[in-house]
Amino acid sequence: MCGIFAYTGDKKAQPILLEGLQSLEYRGYDSAGIFMPGSPLVKTPGAVTELRKRVHFTSDAKSGIAHLRWATHGEPTEVNAHPHADCTGDVYVAHNGIIENFRELKAELEKRNHTFKSQTDTEILAHLIEEGVVAGKSFEDAVIDTLQQVRGTYGLLISYAKEPGTVITARMGSPVVLGLGDGENFIASDATPILRHTKEVVFLNDGDIAIITPTSHRVRTLTNSEIDRPAEHVDWDTEEASKGGYPHFMLKEIHEAPEVLENAIRGRLIAKEGRAKLGGIESVADTLADLDRLIITACGTAYYAGLLGEYLIEDLGGIPVEVELASEFRYRKPIIRKGTAVLAVTQSGETLDTLEAIREGKRRGALTLGVVNTVGSTIARETDAGVYNHAGPEIGVASTKAFVSQVAVLSLVALFLGRSRGLSEDEGRKIVQGLQELPELARKVLKLSETIRKIALKYKDARDFLFIGRRYSYPVALEGALKLKEISYVHAEGYGAGEMKHGPLAMIDTKFPTVAIVPQDSVYEKTLSNMIEIQARKGPLIAIATEGDERVKEVANDVIYIPKTIEQLSPVLSGIAVQLFAYHFAAEKGLNVDRPRNLAKSVTVE
Repeated sequence: MCGIFAYTGDKKAQPILLEGLQSLEYRGYDSAGIFMPGSPLVKTPGAVTELRKRVHFTSDAKSGIAHLRWATHGEPTEVNAHPHADCTGDVYVAHNGIIENFRELKAELEKRNHTFKSQTDTEILAHLIEEGVVAGKSFEDAVIDTLQQVRGTYGLLISYAKEPGTVITARMGSPVVLGLGDGENFIASDATPILRHTKEVVFLNDGDIAIITPTSHRVRTLTNSEIDRPAEHVDWDTEEASKGGYPHFMLKEIHEAPEVLENAIRGRLIAKEGRAKLGGIESVADTLADLDRLIITACGTAYYAGLLGEYLIEDLGGIPVEVELASEFRYRKPIIRKGTAVLAVTQSGETLDTLEAIREGKRRGALTLGVVNTVGSTIARETDAGVYNHAGPEIGVASTKAFVSQVAVLSLVALFLGRSRGLSEDEGRKIVQGLQELPELARKVLKLSETIRKIALKYKDARDFLFIGRRYSYPVALEGALKLKEISYVHAEGYGAGEMKHGPLAMIDTKFPTVAIVPQDSVYEKTLSNMIEIQARKGPLIAIATEGDERVKEVANDVIYIPKTIEQLSPVLSGIAVQLFAYHFAAEKGLNVDRPRNLAKSVTVE
């Protein structure tokens, strides 16, 4: 989830590009770059402040492209920052997305004597376009020919030094917006940096390629046909635009779940064989095949994702798993013998307790692994191997899309381990199919947002909540309670539903609602029985249940129906439902859900 911005017009491009990048910093901030025809390419680690320091010249260029990076391939260094150039120094490319087949294309390009400077997947695009123009194709046709060769997602900016007034963009899976001005045009990854210049925008669809000059814009497709994309007048202010029109970043990020799931699994499934392909841990595959014990360590929401990882890896991989709070692990004397691995789950890759837990595991001789969202972060660097989430930056303090991504990636890890340790091909294919269907099922859950809002409004005066679930739904109960308490400041507890008679049942009365996560899974009857215990004490019940379940209506006061999926993946869908419930509950109270009191996004101190 990077930020791209381009300008072509009758004004000096440099200040417009830098200002545009500044307003996109919520999309990525680990490196930045700017290219204007006739001026030096400037790139830097860090965000716009660092880029401004490096732009020591004043350019008269009237067009250019700029980029803010959230790293996916290669660490956030100057050489890996965008834009990337070809061998001739004429073609420059900035890219938001992932090119799945870049390794194969890079190998072919190297055979044809192309020289690469970076570790990124993006750089191959510049070299492929170079081949096209050198062979005599027009700039435009060379771009189309290149895009017909690649697989993956992209929101692209392409500048050609020999046609300085033209910028080409393309969209496949990553958003791109055109801004239409008077004698000037713009391109960006969303409307935020455009709206200070013009309110007339064109939203591109997947497969669209747009060519802009100062006085014109055209849209065509990968099949070379011209297409009309009408301009829309938008009245958002820049803050609304940065949130994609949503009232809060948290709601925007919840709604990014389908895209996050697609990014997590893209290029990582071998459907025919029922396997996961995880390049980040293939180097230690032999060690993992002989693993006797896995310790997952994490904090907060990542810890609950880790609990789901425990169920997944034990179910599919047959490996004993323990999940440890990183803040406790570092002060114990953990028993780590040969055959033990320690796996950190973290969004930022900088959480101090999790980092120290990994270091403790390493000191004791464990193989260290990471499921990390931030490329080049400390935990990503210090672990022996791992898997990136590719979820993009998360602005809301309460983690939502990162949790969804972590569960998806842990499912991939479990499948990877399982197929190397006896999980059958048929069972593997069921998991693969379930993962492939998950993004669309997530979209169905998101369509329930208004239904969930009405239920949350009904209970918004409650001061106490209980969340219950069994097996795969138990960690979701913990996560639901955490989400509610951290953004709405009401008391909420997550419990294993089977523990009701061991204490929590004493709390139940008419003013103490319970959210029960009760999909039709292997423990459905057991959870329903626990709900009946609550009903008998006149406790209000909100059920998160599987579509078509009529029995649950006899017990629950309100029901949120989620689509049917395999048991191992149901927490992704119920997890989105509890996130929406917490969001609407807090928003109806008028609270700042993006910045809950007393909390910070990344905890880098004790």
